[in-house]
Amino acid sequence: MGDKPLYNQDSQKILADLGTDAQQGLSIKTAAQRLEKNGPNQLNKAKSTTLLQKFINQFKDFMIVILLVAALIAAFTGELVDAIFILAIVIINAVFGVFQEAKAEDAINALQEMSTPSANVIRGGKESSVKSTELVIGDIVRLEAGDIVPADLRLIQSASLQIEEAALTGESVPVNKVSETLTDKDLPLGDRTNLAFMNANVTYGRGVGVVTGTGMDTEVGRIAGMLETANETKTPLQENLMQLGRVLTYLILFIAVVTFIVGMLRHQETFVNMLLTSISLAVAAIPEGLPAIVTITLALGTTRMAARQALVRKLPAVETLGSTEIIGSDKTGTLTQNKMTVEKLVVNAEISEADTATLDGTYARLADLLALNNDTKRTDDGLIGDPTETALIAFNQKHDRDIDALFDKMPRVAELPFDSDRKLMTTIHPAPDGHIITVKGAPDELLKRSTQIEMNGEVIALSDDIRQKLLDINSELAQQALRVLGFAYRLSATIPNELTSDVVENDLVFTGFVGMIDPERPEVAQAVAEAKAAGIRPMMITGDHRDTAAAIAMRLGILDEKDKDTAVISGSDLDAMTEKEFADNVVNYSVYARVAPEHKVKIVNAWQKKGKIVAMTGDGVNDAPALKAADIGIAMGITGTEVSKGASDMVLADDNFATIVHAIEEGRKVFANIQKALQYLLASNLAEVISIFVMTLLGWNILAPIMILWINLVTDTLPAIALGIEPAEKGIMKRTPRGRTASFLSGGVGPAILWQGTLQAIIVLSVYGFALAHPVHIETDWAHADALTMAFMTLGLMQMFNAINVKSVYGSMFGPQAFKNKMFNWALVGSLLVMAAVVVIPPLNPVFHVTHLDAYQWGIVLVAGLSIIIVVELVKLIQRRIFNKR
Repeated sequence: MGDKPLYNQDSQKILADLGTDAQQGLSIKTAAQRLEKNGPNQLNKAKSTTLLQKFINQFKDFMIVILLVAALIAAFTGELVDAIFILAIVIINAVFGVFQEAKAEDAINALQEMSTPSANVIRGGKESSVKSTELVIGDIVRLEAGDIVPADLRLIQSASLQIEEAALTGESVPVNKVSETLTDKDLPLGDRTNLAFMNANVTYGRGVGVVTGTGMDTEVGRIAGMLETANETKTPLQENLMQLGRVLTYLILFIAVVTFIVGMLRHQETFVNMLLTSISLAVAAIPEGLPAIVTITLALGTTRMAARQALVRKLPAVETLGSTEIIGSDKTGTLTQNKMTVEKLVVNAEISEADTATLDGTYARLADLLALNNDTKRTDDGLIGDPTETALIAFNQKHDRDIDALFDKMPRVAELPFDSDRKLMTTIHPAPDGHIITVKGAPDELLKRSTQIEMNGEVIALSDDIRQKLLDINSELAQQALRVLGFAYRLSATIPNELTSDVVENDLVFTGFVGMIDPERPEVAQAVAEAKAAGIRPMMITGDHRDTAAAIAMRLGILDEKDKDTAVISGSDLDAMTEKEFADNVVNYSVYARVAPEHKVKIVNAWQKKGKIVAMTGDGVNDAPALKAADIGIAMGITGTEVSKGASDMVLADDNFATIVHAIEEGRKVFANIQKALQYLLASNLAEVISIFVMTLLGWNILAPIMILWINLVTDTLPAIALGIEPAEKGIMKRTPRGRTASFLSGGVGPAILWQGTLQAIIVLSVYGFALAHPVHIETDWAHADALTMAFMTLGLMQMFNAINVKSVYGSMFGPQAFKNKMFNWALVGSLLVMAAVVVIPPLNPVFHVTHLDAYQWGIVLVAGLSIIIVVELVKLIQRRIFNKR
């Protein structure tokens, strides 16, 4: 069909190139041949994943693989308790993951379900209804209000045709469609007014088009293709866990090997015992409870977020929200209400607020014209029609005007439909002294045809000064991104014989303007301010015009007065820039207007290349590729298409932008709690590793494998899980996002693990040494057994006491929320009792190779265990005083 874009080509040439005829259409035989050759007009179905495959995929995580290996080793060496414990954790983790992801519907299958069931087609000179899947290129399709466009079309006829394309282009107002050839080059999708796109909604008028693209060759199909090729990005949580898993594995293997070699060289233990000890040490050093704790913490986070209308489809998305630095938000339906609203009235050549206006005098006349010159259908389900016209009826209803009585009194008896050339629409109704001709349309066109104006209830001549003032007001409202409609009327004794523009739409009495806009959601401005306070940069990405986008962004606080001219860029400007130019300048832009789907992906990728974590919100088909490419895609639950929901990580059930801010706070809390659990686990494991390694070097009796496994079983479960539901620390939303480069060990957690783990080991070794130096029993074997038991109990109790310390890296444990977490309090008490039980209950002593301690020995153990709290509190106090740590 030539090298030129379809919108730049004459419709007759396109018909000839496609071998079809506007009146006759394709022959039935030709249509059947093309259908067999090119296939049905539907989108490709993506491969589905079974529940079993989803379950197997959960075991591809590096940390999970290491834990499985550890479980196998433990099982082969006879440590079945630990093997079962590890396997249980791994399976629970997998079940959680499958349960969370099983609810997700595939994005491309959702696209397929959007296809319209039938289309009105001319074939062989006859019009018939066929399934949309049977359409072929060259088919002639008739469109009318209420239809869904069944394929991509080049329009060849248009009669007041308007098509709503918000789900594809992001533009909230239906587009006036034409059949003429467009001369402008490189037009964005929303400006290709002689084309109709598959799955768009016809809201007004009629039209005829020739099919130029079906299935995957349509604009919607192109988006489906982009979804298939878009790369899924790993979340920061997944990257952190993989990195941590690798580091721990190499470190653990090294320590286990060294411990085994040193033990054998000292002839301290038999080969089998030393092998079991080294394996136990390796298993002890792995925080096997971490995957379960992460999963449980994330799952609890999803539950809390669901209660606040944020539905998470993938568990890691909870944590990713907490690290978000950029939010790219679609405008229509996300930041705005996706509902045109009358905001300003211009009566008596003065601007007034629509909500507070008193509808009397000329205001009442204008309100009547808004209702009479209107094609909106009123049903039990609400108003149906063009959003602009429904807004005019809604305005009357909001002011409690009896429009039913108005319609009964003044029914429409004649009309002159809207025409895109003259930009006017006229209706004629009975009036007390004959008839009233109502005219609405573009303000400049209406003023040209008006000779009088109604002001303060009186009709006077429309002077040049008043006319100019009205034109200035029109420009002022337009600069505020308001869509302005003018209204006028003329009284006539009879219905004009000729219903032409020249006869009917002249010598009018100008009445007023209405300024309409798709208003911002009332809660969004506050949400934007909170996001900025949290160090997050909100951006608007929309298919709307530059001025409209900029005005809304100003009202929301996304744009400041100083950058309103420089921080806005259009899709065509974006196309004119090289990838490097855009990457270098992406930080300068906060509003993107008139963009296509590929632009949105380009924006997301540019920020990601700068190392930023990007969240993308949206509700339309056009948002799906960017939602998938972003670190976290956030779809709208009410206005969102199934496509956007399927491509997202999270769905807002209430379409409330403010919900994102709540979700970010929850995400930050989740990450902080995972950090606390990790600090607790790794500090505990480090203490075990150092204690056993030093005991081996000194030739002391070392902790038996069952002792190590019991400590891990008791301390790595309930207290660590309880840390996962700690309340958020004060000021968590005043901190800057941690970003992609941060890890679980950042923010002081890494150093805290090292010095707290080392401190615990020093205390444990000190207790062992003290017990040997001051034995209760004279016999050497008993003395060593007592010392080992005391070291064992000190290590276990001290780890749990240290769980209190890790609630804050630098903050005191004596803060106002130190013991607000009741689950943690009970978990700590329960674990302490279980830990002590193996020594207190005599039958368990031989099982765990421990002795029965007296009150003196218990006193030493308790003092040593509690000393970790005193020392850590002092260190934190010094850090806060000297280094100004929070």
